[in-house]
Amino acid sequence: MYDFKIDAADKPTLYADLLQALDGLTEGEPDGIANMANAAALIWETLPGLNWAGFYRNVGGELVLGPFQGRAACIRIPFGRGVCGTAAATLEPQRVDDVHAFPGHIACDAASQSELVVPIVGADGALIAVLDLDSPDKSRFDAEDEAGCVKLCALLAERLAS
Repeated sequence: MYDFKIDAADKPTLYADLLQALDGLTEGEPDGIANMANAAALIWETLPGLNWAGFYRNVGGELVLGPFQGRAACIRIPFGRGVCGTAAATLEPQRVDDVHAFPGHIACDAASQSELVVPIVGADGALIAVLDLDSPDKSRFDAEDEAGCVKLCALLAERLAS
């Protein structure tokens, strides 16, 4: 049984603890969907202020909904469209303080106000998936959240590629 109680006083410690928990949770598991499902649940349980946490997988050059926590979501997103599609096309994290100001934003949940999307890229440089975090609060995500999620995605890149 897994019972992770991550409650840190500062974000760097929070993300370090989250990374350690994710490492232990996914170590030795070769199934990428299972690893994404547990990662989504762990992130959802750990990070405050989220209304959606999950993954979109690269399937044939299109983002397809993967494991997540939250309300029902858009199923397919073209590369280059919306925050997730932009992260997929550029292979760069997208941190958006106000999603309504983002050109081409795709509103899967009207409650979402801010978003952080981090690409998960394999050793070959190809996109595997994106981690998508939404919040009902504007400006919920900062540089520490982005840096922490980049580290989580680097670990996941190793675990999803196997």
